[in-house]
Amino acid sequence: MRERLTDALYGLGWATVKTLPEPLAVRLGQQIADVAWRRRGGGVLRLEANLARVLPGASAERLARVSRAGMRSYMRYWMESFRLPVWSAERTRSSFEPEGLHHLEEALASGRGVVIALPHMGNYDLAGAWVTTRLGVPFTTVAERLKPETLYDRFVAYREGLGMEVLPHAGGSAFGTLARRLRAGGLVCLVADRDLSSSGIEVTFFGEATKMPAGPAMLAVQTGALLLPVTLWYDRSPVMKGRVHAPVEVPAEGTRAEKAAAMTQQVADAFAAGIAEHPEDWHMLQRLWLADLEPRPDAPAGTPEQAPGGPGGEARGEGAGRAESDRRAEA
Repeated sequence: MRERLTDALYGLGWATVKTLPEPLAVRLGQQIADVAWRRRGGGVLRLEANLARVLPGASAERLARVSRAGMRSYMRYWMESFRLPVWSAERTRSSFEPEGLHHLEEALASGRGVVIALPHMGNYDLAGAWVTTRLGVPFTTVAERLKPETLYDRFVAYREGLGMEVLPHAGGSAFGTLARRLRAGGLVCLVADRDLSSSGIEVTFFGEATKMPAGPAMLAVQTGALLLPVTLWYDRSPVMKGRVHAPVEVPAEGTRAEKAAAMTQQVADAFAAGIAEHPEDWHMLQRLWLADLEPRPDAPAGTPEQAPGGPGGEARGEGAGRAESDRRAEA
């Protein structure tokens, strides 16, 4: 029943919000965000706890202001996503302004293949739609299999409608498909700031340990593709902003695992730089740092709880960091 209700609510959002006049949709999103923020639910409290790492020494008042802005940013993501399918191509092309675009253009021109790694910032669906419409470049991504299956089908159809090739996260075959796309000179985009499975790579993030997917780095190491971190944010205009960071180079020495670990740390550093500049646009409403995880009842003392990893999981580049479940975290 809960799965059917969830699917019905998302269906209502896609069917209704996209028909509203834009000023009304914007106000509606802000009102929903403010109500969720005032409720002080688990997602809001977790967001503030995460922001405390990003803004060390910040007062409770500042954390509250940033978390409220964060909830508004989060709802802007959803309102834009519900409306994106009816935007004109010209509207999509004019709704994103990335800095450092030359890094992406040069990487694509090299013919080596490109892996873009993003955190849960801004609206990566809009950035993807911009790539397919403004640059005319198709790309491949992944989607976690959601329950109910009809909800997963909605997300896949939505993203395919924006010009993306979407592979299922589960099953273990996505990594091979992504590698083939890259060897053919293609573009792969993966959300990559959270992987608490046993196969995630441990990194230092804002001074503390967490895990991030090894997939983007492993794909670059295995295929020779260029790895580009990208961060996104909103300002007061209707146009989303972003930064394409310089390529993360494959180390000259070390095993594949060692190279991937070093590269993943560099990706984490790029994410941290972008998030520190625009903390209100980082939509992380779940536990992230290992110190915040609860021990499993059957685990030895001191062992943190970890999300289960599938066959290869995000560490094999098959996942968008469980993007949908993160985005749907309870506010």
